[in-house]
Amino acid sequence: MEDEGDGLDRLARNAEKAMTALARFRQAQLEEGKVKERRPFLASECTELPKAEKWRRQIISEISKKVAQIQNAGLGEFRIRDLNDEINKLLREKGHWEVRIKELGGPDYGRVGPKMLDHEGKEVPGNRGYKYFGAARDLPGVRELFEKEPAPAVRKTRAELMKDVDAEYYGYRDEDDGVLLPLEQQHEKQAILEAVDRWRSEKEARLSGGEEEEEENIYAVHDEEVESRLQYADGQ
Repeated sequence: MEDEGDGLDRLARNAEKAMTALARFRQAQLEEGKVKERRPFLASECTELPKAEKWRRQIISEISKKVAQIQNAGLGEFRIRDLNDEINKLLREKGHWEVRIKELGGPDYGRVGPKMLDHEGKEVPGNRGYKYFGAARDLPGVRELFEKEPAPAVRKTRAELMKDVDAEYYGYRDEDDGVLLPLEQQHEKQAILEAVDRWRSEKEARLSGGEEEEEENIYAVHDEEVESRLQYADGQ
């Protein structure tokens, strides 16, 4: 039993020595610059402004690389969606670092920073903070999000409609344009000529048939007209 306990103690001491040696080796590498310092998971853990600026620049570099990759439509739908999600995640992380930089006394990148532009120089479209880059804008269901719907027609009130109702609306000023009256006169002359020709043809047809033409007495007074005049006189 004692031998077994001594063995366990020896193993524990060896492991402790190994960990200590590894820690010293890693620290030495950090001091020499051989091992890259990892970006803190939380921006609030950083207490130095230069380092915060460094991590922000690193994130921007990663975003640029992924934006260049997502321009390739041949990557496939799933890879493009993953890349777009990764870019949006990095954008949110960049926002956290910009807030931290401001808290440490640095510039306010949220106010003075440039807008997110695509490779064509246009502002990246998005919906409620989520942005779509490169080939992700042509994915099924994404393009429809940015197609502008036609604006609904503004419905006028009754008072607004009545403002346009005037004499011209009812046709009382149709003769003022100088076009309608000459047309009416032309049609009127044509109608008179056709009526005269029809009367002459009917008259000739009756004469050729041996019928005597009786001219209408324009001065004749009909019985109905006489009675109406008498009734009017009696009323007076």
